[in-house]
Amino acid sequence: MAQGFGFEISARDGKARTGVIQTTRGEIRTPAFMPVGTAGTVKAMLPGSVRETGADILLGNTYHLMLRPTAARIERLGGLHKFMNWERPILTDSGGFQVMSLSDLRKLTEEGVTFRSHVDGSKHFLSPETSMEIQRQLGSDIVMCFDECPALPADEATVAKSMRMSMRWAQRSRDAFGDRPGHALFGIQQGGVTEHLRGESAEALKSIGFDGYAVGGLAVGEGQEAMFSVLDYAPQQLPDDKPRYLMGVGKPDDIVGAVQRGIDMMDCVLPSRSGRTGQAWTPRGQVNIKNQRHQDDPRPLDENCTCPACRNYPRAYLHHVFKAQEIIASMLLTWHNLHYYQQLMQGLRDAIAAQRLDAFVAEFHAKRAEGDIEPI
Repeated sequence: MAQGFGFEISARDGKARTGVIQTTRGEIRTPAFMPVGTAGTVKAMLPGSVRETGADILLGNTYHLMLRPTAARIERLGGLHKFMNWERPILTDSGGFQVMSLSDLRKLTEEGVTFRSHVDGSKHFLSPETSMEIQRQLGSDIVMCFDECPALPADEATVAKSMRMSMRWAQRSRDAFGDRPGHALFGIQQGGVTEHLRGESAEALKSIGFDGYAVGGLAVGEGQEAMFSVLDYAPQQLPDDKPRYLMGVGKPDDIVGAVQRGIDMMDCVLPSRSGRTGQAWTPRGQVNIKNQRHQDDPRPLDENCTCPACRNYPRAYLHHVFKAQEIIASMLLTWHNLHYYQQLMQGLRDAIAAQRLDAFVAEFHAKRAEGDIEPI
């Protein structure tokens, strides 16, 4: 385990676990949801406000930051924590997923990926070694190894070939990362939806040795049922005493199901993206604030929520400012969604600690099944 980095499990309930990841910049309570700060900001939120929602750690995107404002510039200005005014832990992804999903004219070889920027068309090269260097310049606390994430569905031969290259890249990432006290490196399991390929990937990663392990290559179009079927076995293929991170997930019911299956960390753009598109997440499911039914409604989004949107503003106001395209609509709805997500994580942590996770999950699904409150 990296110096200054540790993981302690304090309670278990079935496959689920709750505990704490120790970093030099503070503790991360698990299960943890990491808001996504793609380009050095969680959109529509101040860093202090993100912290107020209960977030212990943010995610930054290597691909976006290397293109703009560039990792070298961020390093000159004191690193990503100082640059974005977030002094708590930051995890950076490797850039691999964005290269595959956002870039045009990319060329993949054993050495790495050559691609053109979606910002200005400039040509770039990303490899395990350059990804490690860029993440070093950013100064993130948790670094992800460089991998390829094939889109699903794909045939087994394609998935196997991709996974084995990702495992070779994992070794190169480990070698390039070197010895960096206070910074942790996570390996990423691949193998699509095929159990024996996932097992092969897990064994390769364990032989290299990482500070934590991610379940990669899910939430890429395979659907919840297929994702859960992989999560029924994949986390248990990884070391029990290290954090397990499910990348890019997800909706509240995805998160609950993943935690039940032994996942400790998750990230997703959904709460912030939903906020900007007029969607609010509540214990009773999703609310579309654009709908006319809200225009005269004096009630809050959720009467039990303590976020600023619910404390201070009726649905009618949120409907109005969204329709009027006022910036405060994105601010309030994003704050509410992030608050809801962090309250869900706290509920999961408390339920695991109290050995009542099954009851919590049953209550979670029953409440969602009720749907939104009746219109006035």
